[in-house]
Amino acid sequence: MNGKAGITAIALIVGLVVGGTGGYAISAMNMEKDNSSSSMSQTKTDAKEGVMVGGALMVRDKDIVDNAVEADNVTTVVSLVKMAGLVDTLKSEGPFTVFAPNNDAFAKLPADTVASLQKPENVETLKTILTYHVVPGTYTSAALKAMAMKGETLTSVQGQTLTPVVENGMVYVQDATGGKSEVETADVISSNGVTHVIKSVLMPKS
Repeated sequence: MNGKAGITAIALIVGLVVGGTGGYAISAMNMEKDNSSSSMSQTKTDAKEGVMVGGALMVRDKDIVDNAVEADNVTTVVSLVKMAGLVDTLKSEGPFTVFAPNNDAFAKLPADTVASLQKPENVETLKTILTYHVVPGTYTSAALKAMAMKGETLTSVQGQTLTPVVENGMVYVQDATGGKSEVETADVISSNGVTHVIKSVLMPKS
């Protein structure tokens, strides 16, 4: 995932996804024209306006990483992204959709699991889990809801699928093991994609 090779690989995946999802994946430029009326969607387009996450304003003229480091409720995932060496990837042009587990999501996991992921010898496992939370392309909550209605899935950078689900009007993401994570804060628009803060860690099949 590091360097030009990693970014090129992601670019190829983006091309495949954009070409095969019926127009749900849209560019960051097109996001400026998104007039979705969804209550979960951000409707302001000025670069200095945005969504509050963890006590900080997430704005459109910052990239995904630069926005995330300002929020105090996603510090764990930001720390893990740094440990995994994925910062440069998530600061690249993208676009990406990131499902970012909040701190409480990691607190649900056994403490020894989180500690194990931070060991240098387990960096590849950490990368696998983190890249499972990243999807090439920009998928707003409106797009996720539309996909859920059609029973469509997303393909993560890690390679396994994620399934958008709507229950009682709320958007969830179902992982490959059948676990569901509710979207806590949707449509956090950045210069290179969109982030949805979620309440549980998504797990790929081993």
